[in-house]
Amino acid sequence: MVKKKDFSKGLPDPSKLMDEILAKYPTKIAKKRQKALVPNDPSEDQEIQANVRTIPGIITQRGCTYAGCKGVVLGPTRDIINLVHGPIGCSFYAWLTRRNQTDAPEGEENFIMYSFSTDMQDENIVFGGEAKLKEAVREAYQIFNPKAIGIFSTCPVGLIGDDVHSVSREMKAELGINIFGFSCEGYRGVSQSAGHHIANNGVFTNVVGLNDRPRTGKFQINLLGEYNIGGDAFELERLFEEAGIELLSTFSGNSTIKSMEYSHTADLNLVMCHRSINYIAEMMEEKYGIPWFKVSFISAEGTAKALRKTAEFFGDAELTAKVEEIIAREMVKVKEVAARVKPKTEGKTAMMFVGGSRAHHYQDLFNELGVTTVSAGYEFAHRDDYEGRKVIPNIKIDADTRNIEDLTIEKTDRPELWREDMVAKKAELEAKGFEFSDYLGMMPEMDKNALVIDDVNHWETEKLIEFYQPDIFCAGIKEKYVVQKLGVPLKQLHSYDYGGPYAGFEGAINFYLEMERMLGTNIWKLVDAPWKAEPEIVGSFAIN
Repeated sequence: MVKKKDFSKGLPDPSKLMDEILAKYPTKIAKKRQKALVPNDPSEDQEIQANVRTIPGIITQRGCTYAGCKGVVLGPTRDIINLVHGPIGCSFYAWLTRRNQTDAPEGEENFIMYSFSTDMQDENIVFGGEAKLKEAVREAYQIFNPKAIGIFSTCPVGLIGDDVHSVSREMKAELGINIFGFSCEGYRGVSQSAGHHIANNGVFTNVVGLNDRPRTGKFQINLLGEYNIGGDAFELERLFEEAGIELLSTFSGNSTIKSMEYSHTADLNLVMCHRSINYIAEMMEEKYGIPWFKVSFISAEGTAKALRKTAEFFGDAELTAKVEEIIAREMVKVKEVAARVKPKTEGKTAMMFVGGSRAHHYQDLFNELGVTTVSAGYEFAHRDDYEGRKVIPNIKIDADTRNIEDLTIEKTDRPELWREDMVAKKAELEAKGFEFSDYLGMMPEMDKNALVIDDVNHWETEKLIEFYQPDIFCAGIKEKYVVQKLGVPLKQLHSYDYGGPYAGFEGAINFYLEMERMLGTNIWKLVDAPWKAEPEIVGSFAIN
């Protein structure tokens, strides 16, 4: 049995590991990949290559632009029909794969359980599919009578030239409901990140600002970049409700198009997943004067920090007292479980390669259990997700990024919608050191010599596991079974497998208990990868 490595005195220099990984690639490829592998040093300003095209032939974790637009951002919204214009496989791929949950009150629409597609066939590719798309829209309207329909382009649609936007305008005029399209063909961007941006643009242009609903609460917020995987949003809604904070809209876990229409009446935007939704936060501030700041409700300490910062923003003594009461009560339960679990998990190691901000946020949860993250990275991040927003002015705008429309946002011409009070509050708090519109990124908070890798692939994963011998690996379904055959348990942090919620205080407890189970079993040490003994599968055939 291989002796377990001891990282208690610090992480080793991964330079030799990097050399071994890169030696497998042709010279030109190795030179490119080297920029995406960075031994972390939080004391220095480091640059990582990110948001560039995946090298052909490498087995990547990434999804496509369509997946980011429909599957991530619009998929969890329950009162809109998300109609996929393309082959049925594309619609099936983005249908409930992330375990987004919702809780529709009795009598309200909930279309999440349905998979809507035009089911394009060969003849549609040859002769065009716009007529079929129009019929699909009419049929969906007749059967379900929705208040909104979103139309999503897939790769064949872009290749043959079907115009989902003109169809949307025509059908909107015919049916009298809100219908809008997304040019989110899978190939349009480097990864699903392009789809996030396209979805943000579409929602802001076609939905946000349609309903100037009067105030319903003293403290009104939106939560951006929370997708209610495994019920995360339910736990956060519980905390906000008890504190007396009115959550107007979530983008887009347990969400509705109806709530997004009046989201511009909020006082504040809280941003969880920086990569997928920062665009709407910035556009809402530019148009309506609504400030935003970055939060994390992953980990007990992160949740407490986010609640305290929200209370500090509003500066209300009663709200602050209520928040402190909630934190004090919940932390008693959290610390009780942590005290029991931590002796079983302390000293263990983890690796995380997940999209959004999860590879960053979940390090806080592992830290609370004494688990060290030895290597981490994102699937679809940009440099600012790693290095912080300070590098945004220096990021080169490449041809792929130019495929995405960059909206020009102007201040609203309706004075009653411009939040001058919030603009003044932001300026006052900034003068006292309160941070808005910022994200420090993942790398400054990681240990020295932790290996940061963007867009990791299967070859690199195998070498990382061989070098670090991690106790747990966090990634997605594409990696799950290969990693487990290497004798390492894998926790899906895209869909939580069948667990969750993991956000908030109750979520932290759930995660502690899950790690107690996963890290406490010895069964994985009995697993031996089948390809070690039989590295080649040889087939034969005969011609009669």
